[in-house]
Amino acid sequence: MIVAAILFAYAVLLCTLAPRLLRGAAWAERAPRLGIVVWQVLGASALTAAVLAGLALTVPTVRVSADLAEVLQACVMALTAQYASPGGAAAGAAGAVLALAVLGRTAWCAGGALLRIRSERREHREVLDMVGRTDPVRGVVVLDHGEAAAYCLPGRHRRTVITTGALRTLDDDQLEAVLAHERAHQAERHDAVLAWAQTLARAFPRMPLSRTAEAEIARLVEMRADDVAAARSGRLTTAAALLAVAGGRAPTVALAAGGSTAARRVRRLIEPHHPLSRLRITVGSLTAAAALALPLLVVGGPAAAATQLNYCPDGTPAAQVTTMR
Repeated sequence: MIVAAILFAYAVLLCTLAPRLLRGAAWAERAPRLGIVVWQVLGASALTAAVLAGLALTVPTVRVSADLAEVLQACVMALTAQYASPGGAAAGAAGAVLALAVLGRTAWCAGGALLRIRSERREHREVLDMVGRTDPVRGVVVLDHGEAAAYCLPGRHRRTVITTGALRTLDDDQLEAVLAHERAHQAERHDAVLAWAQTLARAFPRMPLSRTAEAEIARLVEMRADDVAAARSGRLTTAAALLAVAGGRAPTVALAAGGSTAARRVRRLIEPHHPLSRLRITVGSLTAAAALALPLLVVGGPAAAATQLNYCPDGTPAAQVTTMR
């Protein structure tokens, strides 16, 4: 029961406190790739902790020696001891419901999102094949439209799309910056990052962590693509290019260089750039790794520490088997 309580409390703290502490953090804008990883890890860690808390209530962990026969004997006796009492049976049932509900809800939303995204991408590719024309030099699909817009359609059959309005508006350097932005989305699979964030937000819409993570990740992937483009074309050139296509529209299944966050991103590119030091990035990465590993350590630590101890010698009565949940 102690292990389950610790895991559940950890999940609740992540879901409630993390969004308040990290929403709009300045360090994330200075290192957007690290910020994306941190938000992903927080969601995965909270999900893992909730599932493991349910499993810890359902199946007691027994401290036994490494002998297989004694392991099996201890497991049978521990399960019998737990489910023999009404309280133990209720706790086990509640744990099973929690674990299955979290996993089932996540899998259902992920499957639905995957099918929807694949269908929308296929339909839009068919439209592009009919109305667009391929520019083999730039490796893009050109759409005849007066509005300056650029976006990418990710996936296995990826497309980078730009309108004739954008081609007229952008000079060569700005065009290269926009294309570098879109290619960064494709190369770093930002579509998969966003799909995971959207899945958690749809699976648990009332959870502050999932809602905040979705918005923050959507903002940070654009900043990350901006940084890739700025490294190639310069920050001021990239800012001017983003400003030119800021009002461009794109399908919901695509990733666009413009959008609602363009104004803040342009200001970020114009302002003096102060990236995080390598030391702070390393510390942040290690902290994220620790947060991801913590639920597994809470469950596996006590059992691993006791693997050399024999708590189940021959003839030990069932009532004396030490269990922990």
